[in-house]
Amino acid sequence: MRTSFLSKSNTLKLALFATGLSGIVAEYVLSTLATYFLGNSVLQWTLTLSFMLFAMGLGSRYSKYMDKNLIEKFILVEFILSFLVSFSSIIAYGISAYVSFNQGLHVFPLPIDGVLIYFTSICIGFLIGLEIPLATRLNDSFETLKVNISSVMEKDYFGSLFGGLFFAFIGLPFLGLTYTPFILGFVNLSVAILLLWRLDDIISPKWVKQLKIGSISLFAVIGIGMYNAEEVINYGEQHLYKDKVVFQEQTSYQRLVVTKWKNDYWLYINGHLQLSTFDEWLYHEPMAIPALSLNGRPQKVLILGGGDGCLAREALKYPSIEKITLVDLDPGMTRLGQEHPIFVELNDNSLNNPKVEVINGDAFTYLEKTEEFFDVILMDFPDPKSIELGRLQSMETFRMCWHHLRPNGVIVTQAGSPYYATRAFYCIEKTMQEAGFNTIPMRNQVLTLGEWGWVMGTKTLSPDEMKQKIRGLNIENIPTRWINNESLNSITSFGKGLIEFDSSKVEVNTVHNPVLPTYYGKGNWDLF
Repeated sequence: MRTSFLSKSNTLKLALFATGLSGIVAEYVLSTLATYFLGNSVLQWTLTLSFMLFAMGLGSRYSKYMDKNLIEKFILVEFILSFLVSFSSIIAYGISAYVSFNQGLHVFPLPIDGVLIYFTSICIGFLIGLEIPLATRLNDSFETLKVNISSVMEKDYFGSLFGGLFFAFIGLPFLGLTYTPFILGFVNLSVAILLLWRLDDIISPKWVKQLKIGSISLFAVIGIGMYNAEEVINYGEQHLYKDKVVFQEQTSYQRLVVTKWKNDYWLYINGHLQLSTFDEWLYHEPMAIPALSLNGRPQKVLILGGGDGCLAREALKYPSIEKITLVDLDPGMTRLGQEHPIFVELNDNSLNNPKVEVINGDAFTYLEKTEEFFDVILMDFPDPKSIELGRLQSMETFRMCWHHLRPNGVIVTQAGSPYYATRAFYCIEKTMQEAGFNTIPMRNQVLTLGEWGWVMGTKTLSPDEMKQKIRGLNIENIPTRWINNESLNSITSFGKGLIEFDSSKVEVNTVHNPVLPTYYGKGNWDLF
């Protein structure tokens, strides 16, 4: 029975299963890193996996030129693949650290780190494509043609499924991008060593010793790499930021990094600045205080996003508040807001207040399922750099907000910069109007972000009425660090735009026509 399980044919197919497992996980790691370093997750995952599949075709084509020493070359390819899989993450972080010192390094139109990620993806795909035809030819002497082809392909595809499940539910959440590649590299190498041991009788004697020495050496190299991986990645991470990294975590959804300069801290999500303790009130107070005060006596508030807890802090300043529901996709982000000393102090421990209910889930899904109604809705999402983020500020999302907002309710969404991403800013306003809201744009100078903006909407008040009421609010009894009665005039005042464009040509952002990420990507970021 044991002999049957470890037959030469089964051992060969086990190697293909390990190849499919480790290869697909490596591609997922590279796709995630490409998103982290280059942005636009849909584009990066599409390109990375497409390059892999193309390279598999190249590898399959090249295999037809290999006629001699097929088993030896198959094992050698396994060794190379194990090395590439193991070090894929370290390679990406290392080159990104180098590129951070040389911002001009590009291979048109991509930065060097992007080129390297795609190149690594191509190499891994090429090796996988090379192995499948070789395994089929080697297995030809053990099984009939129809059984041979189906069983070889089946093992590779099954390995890909297990790899995907491993990455989604174990690798990324528990091992992170640091150790997941090494674990899979070891799996692939171990199966290759098993193959070398099981088929040593048909391997050329002059190859056996070299392959065995190579396997031991490679095992040691991967082990040393795994032992030092965190230090290398921390070095690469640190050099992506100008300030000292004091916290970093790869959650199931994003990369969270906190840096420190003097006595202040900066929060980055996937490499993009989200807030700084230096001036975050210049962002959160204009977003929350006018809306909450305009409503008069807010009792129930919905915060979508805002896992740092700062908007909940602002809402808790109102004695009339009975309940705040905060919906944030990432448990890692809300855990940071609830437990990390920096954020607990920053948000006045708001996320642990009994009036605050924290729900980890997708905001779109929550709006679809909830039967709650709210006085104020605050939408604090990251900038719409991708289709999935753009969906959160689609007409469909705003329409659901309209249904869950009470008649005298107020909604505010962060809308990016009215100057640096003008089309995206007014796309959000136009989309909110299409959902049924009367709207006004708002703005403020946030020192660490530049000129930033929001869009406020109501069901009943006209834009002029909103402006008049906001400018006439008395907020002297609300404890604030910046906003006061005088500043209520400035946040609703806009000068002339920095660029000329026809606002009538700005389209509405919908789930089926996601124009917002495109508008955002084509912003005037060179002015920043």
